Amino acid sequence: MPYGSRLAATMTRRLGRECVYTPSARLALYLALRRWCRPGGRVLMSPVNDDVILFVVLAAGLRPVQALVSPWDGNIDPAAVPESTWRGVDAVLTTSLYGMPDRIVELRDRCEQLGIPLIEDAAHAIGTHVDGQPIGTFGKAAAFSLSKHVAGMAGGFLAVEDARARRELELLRDDLLTPARLTADLSTALRPLARSTVRALHLVRPTWRTMQRLGLLERDDFRMSLHAPRLSLCAHEAPSLLPYDPWIRVDLHDYRARHGRLVRAGLNLRMNMLDENLSRRREGVTLLSGTPWASPALNDRAAHHGPLPLFRVPLLVDDRDALVERLVTHGIVSGYIYDPPLDDYAGPEFTDPSPDPTAARWFASHVLPADPLLARKLTKALTKERTKTAHPPAPSPAKPIPDTTPPAPLGQ
Repeated sequence: MPYGSRLAATMTRRLGRECVYTPSARLALYLALRRWCRPGGRVLMSPVNDDVILFVVLAAGLRPVQALVSPWDGNIDPAAVPESTWRGVDAVLTTSLYGMPDRIVELRDRCEQLGIPLIEDAAHAIGTHVDGQPIGTFGKAAAFSLSKHVAGMAGGFLAVEDARARRELELLRDDLLTPARLTADLSTALRPLARSTVRALHLVRPTWRTMQRLGLLERDDFRMSLHAPRLSLCAHEAPSLLPYDPWIRVDLHDYRARHGRLVRAGLNLRMNMLDENLSRRREGVTLLSGTPWASPALNDRAAHHGPLPLFRVPLLVDDRDALVERLVTHGIVSGYIYDPPLDDYAGPEFTDPSPDPTAARWFASHVLPADPLLARKLTKALTKERTKTAHPPAPSPAKPIPDTTPPAPLGQ
């Protein structure tokens, strides 16, 4: 039987799509980009995203193109993307940031009109639906992350349309996997237990501070170091994961390691708790959506799609960076902050910048991704800190957006 078939079958029953088990969502996304995008192609994506995703796109031999986004949720605003940009891209990569659904129907329709693939990064969005249809079933393929939702610290899926694509991708996956190691499996299996123990014993603050002082955190800031000269040299070897491994492996060194039975058995047990986890998330989202810091997009989505089981709740706050530091004293470590936007972070050498980064910059610098499972604790801490709600600046009078899309090569 194919590797991870039992886990894949569980996800297939949930989504109604063929699924391939992978050690991580980032490997799943790489498989999708290699399968549906030709090297040298251009991929439209949100600049408010994990930097690892940028490096996965580069490793697939593709050129990231940063889209204009909504200042309320950081997801692509399809109507704001210039027509020339649409005509110049070869694929679209969604985000559904923190589980907030993208304008997925509009993006799917536009991709169908242009005859290009829609790839869904659904790492944050297990359990999110649009018009009754699960996120991850709108495009050609979708990458999911188990570690985001069942605290497995490992595991992912690639959902695809048919069995033929699944079989092809299983072969490609198997070629990319590194051998299983018992010590790595033990570490992966024990990591969730260690994390829950730290929380139960109220050791979050001292543990985090100690890791900072000892230099055990791989990121000095919200973004990892770019190392631009080294990164430039990798382009000559793309498409390939190996040259980009120092960037893609950050925070998850076994992202393509073949997990043994111990890890897979643990993930099977955790998958059985997924619905309970999603239910608890809906309760936390409902509580946080009633606070003054909740993004208006949250209530708008809930009105259309019902209670959302978000991975994180986008709260919009003033002086966010200082607040993040103060929250550690309350035992709350804030992660999944994607600031600055990818075009500011990587620059035009590695990505086509958005024609107007204003909304992305504002959202990235004001969003506080709140864990809905800690909703009451967070609300109490934010109230005690007298947190102020952030509001985006009033839009300036409309002016033409400059077209930064390079002309298509002759003959195309």
